[in-house]
Amino acid sequence: MPTINDADGHINDYFFGDEIAKYMPEGNQFSQMFPVFDHLHFRYLMKNRVPKYVGGSMKTAPGPAEWLEFIEATGIAWSVLYPSAGLGVGRIVSVEWAIAACRAYNNWLHDRFTSTTPRLKGVGLIPIQDEEAAVAELHRCIRELGMVGAMLPSNGEGIKGHLGAKAYWPIYEEAEKLGCCLTVHGGAHHHLGLDGFSVYYPVHALGHPFGIMVQAAAMLSHGIFERFPRLRVAFLEGGATWVPFFMDRLDRSYNEGHLQIDLAGDPVPGPRPGEKASEHFKRHVREGRIFVGFDCDDAGLAFAVQQAGAEPFLFASDFPHEVFDAASCRHEIDELLQRDDLTQDQKEAVLGGNAARLYGID
Repeated sequence: MPTINDADGHINDYFFGDEIAKYMPEGNQFSQMFPVFDHLHFRYLMKNRVPKYVGGSMKTAPGPAEWLEFIEATGIAWSVLYPSAGLGVGRIVSVEWAIAACRAYNNWLHDRFTSTTPRLKGVGLIPIQDEEAAVAELHRCIRELGMVGAMLPSNGEGIKGHLGAKAYWPIYEEAEKLGCCLTVHGGAHHHLGLDGFSVYYPVHALGHPFGIMVQAAAMLSHGIFERFPRLRVAFLEGGATWVPFFMDRLDRSYNEGHLQIDLAGDPVPGPRPGEKASEHFKRHVREGRIFVGFDCDDAGLAFAVQQAGAEPFLFASDFPHEVFDAASCRHEIDELLQRDDLTQDQKEAVLGGNAARLYGID
């Protein structure tokens, strides 16, 4: 039986708002610390979806005990915890608020969850609205709070253009020094061409891969992985099948028929002479710089592995968002183990080995 490591689980921090608010500075202790994701995300989640948490009350979110119950029942060795409301950190406009909210969330996550057991690992929030503060908070998360990385939002008003921009180079430099990973996670789906939709499911279906594809393209085309060759970045919660589509589209556009220029006047970082754009992407995958989260029931996983290799793909439970109980999660794991379109080595890599490499966990 392969080791199963959960690269992307969640805590429903909006249910713990009053707890987290106590970590905010005096006079700023409000239970809603983070903006809503977009025009209908929270309206759907709060009004139309009844959570069915493992072994617990429908009125309370899973705490550390429920999380341990879940991973024990599913056979997961350890899980890396991401926020829920905190996925909207990129929408914060106030620099001061972003710094205080990230610090409060990280302190709470450590005290409430990750300090209780080594099987629950934390990913910190950093205030990307101010790169100097983000560097300081990244250092604190890793060195003082024992977290395994930090999250970068895929979308939001607080993002300075895109994640390939020079403003974020100090963050990448610090992550290299610390030996930790950074992860780009979807959540806020506004300004992606979906704002006029009144139906939720297409916004959710398309928003996640659209957001992370934009940031993957930004980091790849602006030379982040050449400038920071020891940086490890994961693109999470968009499924696996955007990867072959992404590589195909890059190959169609990076060729002699399209002028390759940078409007800033800088040389265009990209494929080596004679190297296709898809090969450029796959080289960074092979060298351990790029990782991609997938859904366990992803029908296109085998094709994505065939096109890009097994090295980048990461199993994610997404508990308690899309998976509400241990039985359904274990069923999806068993179905993946029974697939005949993946080899045993590939199954071991995507279920656990790749997550261990990304997060630097033995």
